[in-house]
Amino acid sequence: MTERLLIRAIKGHGQTQIVTLNGKKIRKMPSTLELLPDLKNLCLQNNLISKVCPEISTLTQLKILNLGNNLLEEVPEEMKYLTSLKKLHLFGNKICRFASGACDGLQNLILLNLNRNQLTWLPQEVSKLKSLTHLSLNCNKLVSIPTELCLLKNLRELQLNYNELSCIPEEIKFLKKLRKFLLVRNYIEVLPEGICHLKNLRILDIAGNTIQIFPPGFQNLKLKEFYCEENPLFVKRPAIAVQQEDIWSLQEITSRYVMNQLAKKHPFLMCAIEQYPEVRNLISQGKKCPICGKYFLSIWLECVRFIPPPKNWKISRNLQLVPVQVLICSYKCLNRRDPNLFGIAHM
Repeated sequence: MTERLLIRAIKGHGQTQIVTLNGKKIRKMPSTLELLPDLKNLCLQNNLISKVCPEISTLTQLKILNLGNNLLEEVPEEMKYLTSLKKLHLFGNKICRFASGACDGLQNLILLNLNRNQLTWLPQEVSKLKSLTHLSLNCNKLVSIPTELCLLKNLRELQLNYNELSCIPEEIKFLKKLRKFLLVRNYIEVLPEGICHLKNLRILDIAGNTIQIFPPGFQNLKLKEFYCEENPLFVKRPAIAVQQEDIWSLQEITSRYVMNQLAKKHPFLMCAIEQYPEVRNLISQGKKCPICGKYFLSIWLECVRFIPPPKNWKISRNLQLVPVQVLICSYKCLNRRDPNLFGIAHM
C-alpha cells in the first residue's frame, strides 16, 4: 500500500511536494523517497519506524518532517543533510541520544519537538541550531541542560515540563528573545538571577517544583502569565531571632574596600586591577546592598521582601505575595531595613 502511494507520486514526474503516510503500520521508511527531490512536507506519524533510511539525505528541499509516535532511539545522523528543514517533529519515540553530527546541517530549523522521549542529556552541539525559535522537551528524563542551549539567541519558547531538572544555568540570561518558559514538575529549588534579565519573557510556569524564594528583581519582569502553585514558597510569619554583631575576614574587608573604590572609579585601583585576574574574578561575584548601596562579597544575611504581584500578571489563584530575595551586608543595615524586610532563619 505504501509503495503504491509513492509510485503514484513519482509518476507525477517527481514534483510531489507533500507525502502523508500517517498510521500505516510502516516498519521501514520507503527508499523510493529519493525519487521525490522536490518534496517539502513528509508526514510519517504513528507508525513503527525504528530507523531512518539513508535515502532521506537526498531530500534537501524538505521543510517539514514528522516522525512522531514511532520507535526511533536516537536523533539520526541523516538529519544533518536536510539543510532546508524548518520543522522537525520527533515526539513520542524512544529517543535517548543524538547521533554524532545530527545537528550539523540544521541551520534553518526553527521548531524541534522532542516531547515524550527518554533523553537524560542534550549534546553541546545543540548550540548549532542557530535559527531555532521553539524547543519542546516535555516528558523526558533530563537532569540538566547544557549552557550551550543558552546560546540559541533566537529562541522564543522553551518547554521543559516533566523532567528531572534540579537547576537552571545562570547563562539563561543570554536568551534575550525568550517569551515563554515552562518548567512544570521538575525538582528546581532556586531560579537563577539571570532569569530577571529576560525582558521579553511573558509566560513563566514553574508549578510543582521546590522553590521557596525568587531572585532579586524578579518582580520587575514584564510577565503576562505566571504560575507557581505547588511550590513551598516562604510565607509571611515573622519570628524574633537573636542578632549577632559583624565579624568579617580580612579578605572580606579588603574586597569591600576595593569594590567600593572601583565603584567610585578610583584611577589607581582601576589601572592596578587589570594586572590581577584572580582578584577581578573574585570581586566580580560581589553584590550591592539595597540598604546602604555599598558593595560586599560575603552575604551577612539573606532576607525576604513580600511583594504583591504586579496587577497585569495573570497568576496562580492563591498567590497573594511574591517572596523576593534581598541580600544585605551587615548588622547595621539590618537595623536600618524597612518594616517589610525580614531575615530568613534556616532551621
